[in-house]
Amino acid sequence: MRLLHLVLALLMVPAMVALVVAGGHRLKGSESVVAVDQIDPGADAMAELGADTAPEEPATAAIPTPPQPPKPVPHSRAIDPEIVAPPDLSAEELERVEPRAPLSKLALAVPPKPKMPDDWKGTKLFQPVAPAAGLIEAKGFSVAISGIDVVRQDEICATDGKSWPCGIRARTAFRAFLRGRAVVCAVPPEGGRDLIAAECRIGKKDVGQWLVENGWARAAKGGPYAEAGDKARTGQKGIFGSAPNLSGMPSMPAASAPAPRAPGSILEEDGGVLRPADQPAPSE
Repeated sequence: MRLLHLVLALLMVPAMVALVVAGGHRLKGSESVVAVDQIDPGADAMAELGADTAPEEPATAAIPTPPQPPKPVPHSRAIDPEIVAPPDLSAEELERVEPRAPLSKLALAVPPKPKMPDDWKGTKLFQPVAPAAGLIEAKGFSVAISGIDVVRQDEICATDGKSWPCGIRARTAFRAFLRGRAVVCAVPPEGGRDLIAAECRIGKKDVGQWLVENGWARAAKGGPYAEAGDKARTGQKGIFGSAPNLSGMPSMPAASAPAPRAPGSILEEDGGVLRPADQPAPSE
């Protein structure tokens, strides 16, 4: 029995060897196909070249570039002076016209108005001085009350055939109204040399309204005090009234005699010789 088994085992060995060989051939055939598909012929050629050898340029680089046309060189244009020069015209054929109006306010080059803060209520001018009715100078400012025509101090008014210095009277009345009180005017915080037209008030009293309604200034045409100016003219107030009656004023005092002239020297002259004047005897 053992001998039979041994014989069978020996017969099985060649068969198993043949199967293993056949399987190995099949695996080698599949690996060669895969290796052939992954081969890059260019990679083998690059590997044969050295690292220092530069790659050849493509065939397109050998194509010559067609010649380019030359760029035109700019030349200056010749000018004929007879054509460019203005034509000969006589002075009678020329006419000067007025310049056109500016298209906008930007062309007038007006300086921008100063921007005031939101809570700004005006600038206080302390110890104002009135050079005329409607003019105020204080703290480096020179302000003309807006909405009125200022009455100059040298203005003369004629009423009922009589002339009287209404400008001086208007200035005196305006100074009495101010009485050195602080005036609040709508002017920038920093003063300047230019005359500024602005609204002013003392407390809650409008200065321009007071001047016009009392007749010490004329209301500007189209201004806010036109109605008050008409009432002052109708009521003959201020400069629209008659000349002031000065009969109750005391007359000017008579001029006194001139004071005696002091002597030029305290020495008396006697025969061309100066001698001291008589001196009082000393008291005992």
